[in-house]
Amino acid sequence: MFVPTAEKLMPELTTREEIALLARALWREGYNDHLAGHVTALQPDGTLLCNPWLVRWDELRPEQIIRIDLAGNLLEGDWPVPLGIPLHLALHAARTDVTWAVHNHPLYGTVWADLGEIPPVYDQSSALGGGGDLVLVNEYEGPVNDLATARGAVDALHGGHLALLAGHGVFVLGTSARALFQRAVALEQRCQRAWHVRALGATPAQVLPAGFLNHMKNSDGNGFIGFWESAVRAELRADPTLLDTH
Repeated sequence: MFVPTAEKLMPELTTREEIALLARALWREGYNDHLAGHVTALQPDGTLLCNPWLVRWDELRPEQIIRIDLAGNLLEGDWPVPLGIPLHLALHAARTDVTWAVHNHPLYGTVWADLGEIPPVYDQSSALGGGGDLVLVNEYEGPVNDLATARGAVDALHGGHLALLAGHGVFVLGTSARALFQRAVALEQRCQRAWHVRALGATPAQVLPAGFLNHMKNSDGNGFIGFWESAVRAELRADPTLLDTH
């Protein structure tokens, strides 16, 4: 069992281990729509590591992670390529600033996507996502597994790193597992808090300073040391065998 110190908050991890831990940690945070969702990590050789189809995020293990090319062909692994992966293929082909991406259908993010509305930021924790303005993308020019449709959705991001996909779910981009976890958790919290405020029928005044909101909007998601690490430790406590090799 890993024991943290102030100098070392989590064990050294491979990319496959990071993907499995990220998926499990986000499942706890509401990214838990059954078999749905994809996590991709761009590799130096231009291929992608991603979670496979048929394995839920709360049971995903590092040895189940597959490697694919940017055409979606399976290069390494024993599991099938996930459905809907063209969204990630189009993203990584177009955006050199993005090396990690998460797509799923968390409850509150999906409700706002269904509404076709961007939720306000009402509190500090909801502002921690960073990555520019949250954008609304209506991607349905065709089926979700169509590459042309996926390219249209990526174009509609306009360089952003947080998106609500209308009638579908959320898309969170970044440069590390740490950034994705921070941004994805903050996004769902923003959507949840805004939903509860709306349900109360309230219209609160903006109390967060504009300078703070701009500062957080300009963050890259990597600055909150300890947040990702504590989630990693929680998953390792829940499943002490997770990093065991088989």
